[in-house]
Amino acid sequence: MARVVTGTHDGWLLATVLRDPATCSALRADGWTALLAIARAEQLMGSLAHRLEGLPMPGAVARILADARASADQGRVAALWEAEMARRVLAPIGCPVVLLKGTAFVAAGLAAGQGRSIGDLDILVPHGALANVEAALIAGGWEWVKPDPYDDQYYRRWMHELPPLIHRDRDRMIDVHHTILPLTARITPDPGAIIADSMMLENGLCVPGVPDMLAHAAAHLLADGDLAGAMRNLWDIHRLIEEFGLEGVVNRAAHHGLAREMARAVRLSAALYGTSVTADYQQLSRADRLYLRRITARDEWGRAVRPATRLGFYVRSHWLRMPPLMLARHLWTKWRGNRAPR
Repeated sequence: MARVVTGTHDGWLLATVLRDPATCSALRADGWTALLAIARAEQLMGSLAHRLEGLPMPGAVARILADARASADQGRVAALWEAEMARRVLAPIGCPVVLLKGTAFVAAGLAAGQGRSIGDLDILVPHGALANVEAALIAGGWEWVKPDPYDDQYYRRWMHELPPLIHRDRDRMIDVHHTILPLTARITPDPGAIIADSMMLENGLCVPGVPDMLAHAAAHLLADGDLAGAMRNLWDIHRLIEEFGLEGVVNRAAHHGLAREMARAVRLSAALYGTSVTADYQQLSRADRLYLRRITARDEWGRAVRPATRLGFYVRSHWLRMPPLMLARHLWTKWRGNRAPR
């Protein structure tokens, strides 16, 4: 690992220091610059700052990381407040509201939430409650982000969530999910099981059980996207496994049709961060190594590199999301819309 710290300035540098914070002692000035740039690009500054807290480092770096910890703590408070605002608006409906992703981690007090960068508020509600949830949010001050009629219809017919909403006063977005993968995807998880087995918090909001948190993370990582943000996503997986282990995870992932994705996510987590798993999860396939090449594709300034690899995974993400004919029709419609006079 020392070779990675002193010689290679790509995503492996960040992974190595997160995995073993003591390795930062080998960093020179250019190494620290690369580490911070990559962490910022991968939205892992808060996580890195918490991992390195108390270790010797240059004064300028210590100040940057102290600011990152403060920012992450402020983001945590803002995320919990936004969840509370949604709870108040949706409480009269009486349906379960399940927090997802980073907000779920911090609301449940999990290690995965420590320093976690949190953007939108993601919630999961029963499909049958969508109309009431939508009406309540709009009455509560949320507005549509996507005014284009085609985008609105596309979300409502094919996606796993309503079109995104933003609050007109707080400028915070909410994504209302009714399942965890697009309806056009080849894999069809069971959102009812996630809701039924969720854990209620003191305020009445819910969070998924840990096996469902891991299944959702694997789905988001490997079955619905081009691996943008994958280092943060795998850090979530690593932290959840380190805190809770894999008990019940394999069977739950299989229930959701995500057994292959879950197994690969665990292997990638072990390769990047040294997740404590059995030997069978430590054997990488050739495809796994290609995934790691894409996941670590940053230069010493945090810029995206390996464009051919990135393009390949971008094409793959669209292929996963919808059948070829539907994809062609969708891309044609979007292309025509972009060329239309404004």
